[in-house]
Amino acid sequence: LEGADMVFVTAGMGGGTGTGGAPVVAQIARELGSLTIGVVTKPFSFEGRRRATAAEDGVRNLKQKVNTLITIPNDRLLQIIDRTATVIEAFRVADDVLRQGVQGIADLITVPGLINLDFADVRSVMHESGAALIGIGVATGEDRAIRAAQAAISSPLLETSMQGARGVLINVTGGLDLGLMEVSEAAQIVKEAADPDANIIFGAVIDDKIDGEVRLTVIATGFDAGKKRDDQAPDTADSIEDGVKALISDLDIPAFLRKR
Repeated sequence: LEGADMVFVTAGMGGGTGTGGAPVVAQIARELGSLTIGVVTKPFSFEGRRRATAAEDGVRNLKQKVNTLITIPNDRLLQIIDRTATVIEAFRVADDVLRQGVQGIADLITVPGLINLDFADVRSVMHESGAALIGIGVATGEDRAIRAAQAAISSPLLETSMQGARGVLINVTGGLDLGLMEVSEAAQIVKEAADPDANIIFGAVIDDKIDGEVRLTVIATGFDAGKKRDDQAPDTADSIEDGVKALISDLDIPAFLRKR
């Protein structure tokens, strides 16, 4: 981790590895001076109350160790997953949302595009921002960028209105046919939905593997920026103990779910 400008810590909370290990890794990264961003999922309701309780404890612990924590409630994915989807497919969607959260941030810096950002831009939105939420929209055809933006700001993944966010990061990704005007229109829609005083940055990324599609990712941060953050989180031993307790709770979950 030494020398990394930015570190993403991703995990499915509620089990032993993510709940116990993620805060330890995050603390090390942050102590090394890296911008540390957590991107985690909370379990589906059908995974049991004990796992949900362990996940909530893990989220609270991890939140004290990272600069920004993006939390994705798996239950909200049920609103965008086909009713005929299998359990394996549902977990795959959850994993893909994690990927999109990380990629939506990293691509703005690393992938050449119409509008590029540097690390300082991203840091201004993600540094010491506390809780964050993610919205994702995808569209094709006429007015695709506008419809993708509208889908992102009304995404089921956004548990609350963007009005309370102190910072907003927008990633518009499209193919070689992505136009500057449609990028501008999409960004304007998101800006109108955000707090007038929010720090808003956006970038546009070109992916030549995409044909006729626009993907828009919104990261809304700083919902609790005005609250005092407790940097004296439980030490490593406490984190490991929490993880062991969560691992024991796994016994309530069928084996085929634990092995996803």
